[in-house]
Amino acid sequence: MIDANVLVIDDDDDILLSARLFLKQHFNQVVTCKSPKEINVLLSHNEIDIILLDMNYQKGASNGREGLYWLEHILSIDKDYVVILMTAYGNVELAVQAIKKGATDFILKPWENEKLFATLSAASRLRQSNKKVKKLEKIHSSLQKDQARQFEHIVGNSEPIRHLQNTLIKVAPTDANVLILGENGTGKQVFAYELHKHSLRKNHIFMHVDLGSLNENLFESELFGYAKGAFTDAKDDKPGRFELADGGTIFLDEIGNLSQPLQAKLLSVLQNRTVTRLGESKERKINVRLITATNMPLNEMVGKGTFRQDLLFRINTVELLLPGLAQRGEDIILLANHFLQSFSTKYHKSLYKFEPKAEHLLLAYHWPGNVRELQHVIERAVIMADGMEISSGDLQLSPQKFGGNTVIQPEMGLEEMEKLMVQKAIDKHKGNISRAALELGLTRAALYRRIEKFDL
Repeated sequence: MIDANVLVIDDDDDILLSARLFLKQHFNQVVTCKSPKEINVLLSHNEIDIILLDMNYQKGASNGREGLYWLEHILSIDKDYVVILMTAYGNVELAVQAIKKGATDFILKPWENEKLFATLSAASRLRQSNKKVKKLEKIHSSLQKDQARQFEHIVGNSEPIRHLQNTLIKVAPTDANVLILGENGTGKQVFAYELHKHSLRKNHIFMHVDLGSLNENLFESELFGYAKGAFTDAKDDKPGRFELADGGTIFLDEIGNLSQPLQAKLLSVLQNRTVTRLGESKERKINVRLITATNMPLNEMVGKGTFRQDLLFRINTVELLLPGLAQRGEDIILLANHFLQSFSTKYHKSLYKFEPKAEHLLLAYHWPGNVRELQHVIERAVIMADGMEISSGDLQLSPQKFGGNTVIQPEMGLEEMEKLMVQKAIDKHKGNISRAALELGLTRAALYRRIEKFDL
């Protein structure tokens, strides 16, 4: 059985029946139709590899013009389709003309089954070869884009993101300890990994430790390791996360959740650059680059006495403050399209853009969950969408309040949505046009034009 799907187009029922009975023994799928006018529908609903196309459809016609016309039409849809033309009238000149216009081969009716099978087998190999070349071209193009794009995972062109990228370029090659601050869902782990990827330790391990999920009783054993017999279930020696990350980067997420006794133990490790496994007295040297992150206000916690000031000094040689998604408004559609492409591929959908109303709704929503919430919203929309575009209804966003009691609804017109967005930004920044324009991704002049347009 050949892994290919064949479409046969001929106005003769006997030809279609004969082709279907023979070819279905050798190919995955055989689709037949009497009229080439059905080509668009058939190609959009079926994964076709080879098209066997008759050259004449009008009664008494023998010049092959119809076949040449539909050949050009098929190749205009996708130049990689493999088309084999067939006719009851042998004409060398017509065959040459068909090959010049892009046909793969030419076969006479009535055919010999062996000859037909050999022709379609060769066509199938050509189709598979074309697919591989196309795939390689896409991979090559993707690699070129990745090489040209310095930050593979950081998506954004807004001023706050560009500033963070510039800082990352300077900090990444050093061994400076970095503290990443930001609300939940702003991408702290993404930035931590980018720091590692652009560091001199990039060929070594990147160890992510979520301190918020670690039980306090397991903190020492998980981070520093333990010796055999150190406690009831310690049946073997086990290195901790710091040892495993030796030579690489250790990322301690949610560091603000540490209790003060655990803060003291972590500080000792960072100061001495050694760890001691539970149940041992031997100190083991470690060589790691430390990155930490939290959504908690550490400076306020230091003032309240709930976070050690000396530990804060140790971990924040460089501090990165990640903006919330609402502060990088011009990145929202860029990120949404990035997630749309990713999830469309994951779920085998052909979604390629957002309807205008959907884009306006994305821009109007205040995104309390930041980039992570946007990612989840787009994933759900891709799963639920029926067409080729994401509609405002697919987003399933709850109505949100803007300004006083103003509420934005998916049914609103585009201008009404835009007016609310502009009013919201101006109110939020208390009339500061520069800041409002930055949030909306507009120039000051463009924002002034909208203020005048909407009489705000």
